[in-house]
Amino acid sequence: MKVKEIMSKDPACCTRESSLQDVAILMSEHDCGEIPVVDNMQSKRPVGVVTDRDITIRHVAEGHTTDCPVREAMTDNVSTCKAGENVETVMNLMAEEQVRRIPIVDERGDLIGIVSQADIVLEAGDGSKAEKTVEKISRPYGKHAD
Repeated sequence: MKVKEIMSKDPACCTRESSLQDVAILMSEHDCGEIPVVDNMQSKRPVGVVTDRDITIRHVAEGHTTDCPVREAMTDNVSTCKAGENVETVMNLMAEEQVRRIPIVDERGDLIGIVSQADIVLEAGDGSKAEKTVEKISRPYGKHAD
């Protein structure tokens, strides 16, 4: 199965200069916990992601306001996959990076979709591989299986 078969297409995105409040509104409107951060809204080349956790734990809990730009709370150097890759590739990347979502890019490197842990579990069809991926993602960072 290919990534393009299970990805959510054309996800909401923001730029580094978007406010955290605007991103939180996008998360609410799109019922999601992560918004890809793109270089600009024309090319949509991913430069990072901002999660609900980034906003609450990295930013609000430290006393910052939500009118701050995304660049102050985002995670940069995000890994991506291409739509034509096998689902197993995105599963392995999620497990390796211990992340629940992977932005999907086209051949030019522009954002076209996102795959979540839920997409893997609901759509991939291989229960044991999906279960192992979720287990690896959820393991405390730096812990390896025995």
